[in-house]
Amino acid sequence: MTDRRTLLRAAAASLVPAAAWTVAPPALAAGAEDYADVLDLHGAPTAAETGELNPVNVFADQGAWHAYALPKAEDPTGYGGFTGPLYIAQEYPWWLARQFTRVELAEGGRVLDLAAGGRPELTALPGLLRQRYDLGGGLRLSLELRFTSHRTAYVRGELTNAGGNARRITVGWRGTLLRPAAEPMHGAPVLSATGSGVAVAFGRVRNTWSYLTDGTERFEVSHDRPVRVTVDGDSYRTETAAPLQLAPGARQRFGWAESYTFTEAERAAERPAVAELLRRPEPVLAAGAARWRRYVASATAGVPAGRRRLAVKAVQTLVTNWRSAAGQLKHDGIIPSISYKWFTGGLWAWDTWKQAVGTARFDPALAASQLRSVFDHQIRPDSAERPQDAGMIPDCVFYNAPAQGGGNWNERNSKPPLAAWAVWQVYLRGGDGALLREFYPKLTAYQAWWARCRDHDGNGVAEYGATVDPGNDNTEDTRQAAAWESGMDNAPRFDAALGTTVVENRDAGGRQVGYSLGQESVDLNAYLVADRRHLALIAGRLGLAAEAARWTASAEELAAKVRQRFFDPASGWFHDAAPGGGPLVARGRGIEGVVPLWARVATPQQAAAARAHLTDPGEFATPVPFPTVAKSSPYFAAQEYWRGPVWLDQAYFGIEGLRAYGYRREAAELTDRLLANAAGLAGEGPIMENYDPLTGQALNSTNFSWSAALLLPLLAE
Repeated sequence: MTDRRTLLRAAAASLVPAAAWTVAPPALAAGAEDYADVLDLHGAPTAAETGELNPVNVFADQGAWHAYALPKAEDPTGYGGFTGPLYIAQEYPWWLARQFTRVELAEGGRVLDLAAGGRPELTALPGLLRQRYDLGGGLRLSLELRFTSHRTAYVRGELTNAGGNARRITVGWRGTLLRPAAEPMHGAPVLSATGSGVAVAFGRVRNTWSYLTDGTERFEVSHDRPVRVTVDGDSYRTETAAPLQLAPGARQRFGWAESYTFTEAERAAERPAVAELLRRPEPVLAAGAARWRRYVASATAGVPAGRRRLAVKAVQTLVTNWRSAAGQLKHDGIIPSISYKWFTGGLWAWDTWKQAVGTARFDPALAASQLRSVFDHQIRPDSAERPQDAGMIPDCVFYNAPAQGGGNWNERNSKPPLAAWAVWQVYLRGGDGALLREFYPKLTAYQAWWARCRDHDGNGVAEYGATVDPGNDNTEDTRQAAAWESGMDNAPRFDAALGTTVVENRDAGGRQVGYSLGQESVDLNAYLVADRRHLALIAGRLGLAAEAARWTASAEELAAKVRQRFFDPASGWFHDAAPGGGPLVARGRGIEGVVPLWARVATPQQAAAARAHLTDPGEFATPVPFPTVAKSSPYFAAQEYWRGPVWLDQAYFGIEGLRAYGYRREAAELTDRLLANAAGLAGEGPIMENYDPLTGQALNSTNFSWSAALLLPLLAE
């Protein structure tokens, strides 16, 4: 590529007929202005690398692997451009630019001040980002960014001349790459001009823990009319080949597409859609607006008026974290958070169960796709690596499997079994009986795996554990994987210092099939009860009466064991238990003790005892209620992940558990306190991974999916 080149490209197929500009804009979501800026999406990066936690909240839609934000009103250097894009290099987020396509307007050779007429309006609305500028003299500019497919965002600009004089405006765009500082990432992006705009190709980089590309990825900007392009190193300038003519009272629209694709096959599939979008955008924009109207209406149904903005923020969080099929991910799914480096390129099983339940409230088809996205990787009986684990769902799967050089994919453990609950909830929302037929055999295989590989002493009560895997080659790593399997990674009940051990599990022939912790976990077995009850519902709906009866009997047999083995009358709480022994009371009360209430396993007397602790300010009724470890515990630490912080999924289980046993007033009071005191929930702050139970401080990852997902039923119920 030469250092400078100027191109003029005219293609009749890319011209937008004048009639297109007279079509009314697509309607916004009903009451959309009521949901303006439910999340603060203003900001801009200073470097290509996001760090572990990206401080700029972003917006994406349709499963795209790139995202945008709005400039800050107090920073005029960002006016005219949407922040970004942020692109995902297979598994890791990077900024391509501060604003890659920043609009610049000129008249008579003079660049116009976008804010000459006052401070701009920079607004996020359901399904779009919007900028409005008053340039003075009656000239106004509007820019709206929407995603129109899983690979393309579309920006529509509109110039309005409300003045008394004709205007002749040249529209231009400028952008400069934010190049990664270190090699080999530094040399990966290559900027060039194209026939309709500019493109960035990415060289092949296989940095397992930072940046992964195959050399086929491409980001491309395509305009709807002939443009001239000048490229100078890492910067470019584009301008319309002919100025826009605006008579008094007239308006002109212009548009461009920004596509991020991984492969040439994706580009070949996307090009016709982009060409049609540029030629005739209105049908696509109208369909997107209708989809968001459905999202908002569904998510806010039954939600009190004062909490509807939070419901819409939950939807926006989930949709931004939606990733379409790519690499080894064969179906659309939802990642934990686009804002946290290690959560960006993969799907977790436990997260998916909960996320699907929330997503089903506004998009049952996307919820079903999430379930498929993890069941695609269920271990098969003919697995060459781990046939003993047939039926298991891996902990997490990513764009790259280990064979492709990925380091984040994890089969060292599974995650808690809530899959049948999730399938049933998605079915109730979507009404698709085929979904039950599709998943029933997969769910039964998953249950069989728990019984076969996670019941050390064969007493019908399961333990968390780990797989036979090269990563589990010593006692400590195996114990850690088993703790990960619980989802509560560093909870005190799994501390080696408190006596947690691991034991080998072998089948009748003496073959090792995995490991178990040397304790039986109350939450795991309550989850198994719930899943078996849901399997009974599924079997019944499929007309499999005998199998439904078998699942019901199995569930109730295990439920009786949960009541007998895990509840300690003296402490009034459910605890993990030692094999052949009693509850492990000395490890303190943990939030896992509410799961038997959520699963409707506890007796009324046991639920009453648990209610006393859940409503005690010295235990679980902290300023932000439902800490993961009771405040009274010697192991309580308000900001240490699973040793104190409040996680909204566990709060949901606690609130639903109280409701299940008739304690609706207490559940409502604790819900009110949770929503009022958790930082940012009631305002424009992001929905967090967890919160300090004493102060409400936001902790760890921002824009966290399972928190958003379970807020939706919590707010409506």
